[in-house]
Amino acid sequence: MALKSSPASAPLTFDLPLELLTKIGSRRKQAGLGSTSEVVRQALREFDFGSYESAEPERRQISVRLPPDVRRFLLKTAKKKKVSVGELLRAAIAGLSTGRRKK
Repeated sequence: MALKSSPASAPLTFDLPLELLTKIGSRRKQAGLGSTSEVVRQALREFDFGSYESAEPERRQISVRLPPDVRRFLLKTAKKKKVSVGELLRAAIAGLSTGRRKK
């Protein structure tokens, strides 16, 4: 893959697990690179995108209606827990019991 640097490139923001941030720091020191961006550009140059297949399960985006107080609660909780609202929603749905409710 031929990557060219653009002098007017805009930042691209994405989250990473801490283990990958540590790996970036190690590679930066080891290779004498000046920035995280340089490490990411190196990774992109070396990566075989042609044979890449995602290990993540397929996802679909959905929309739901929530009362304003529930929405505020989710936003406040997400900020407090330092996660996304989507992550909280996925955890709540995953935690649903599969059994039938008792009457």
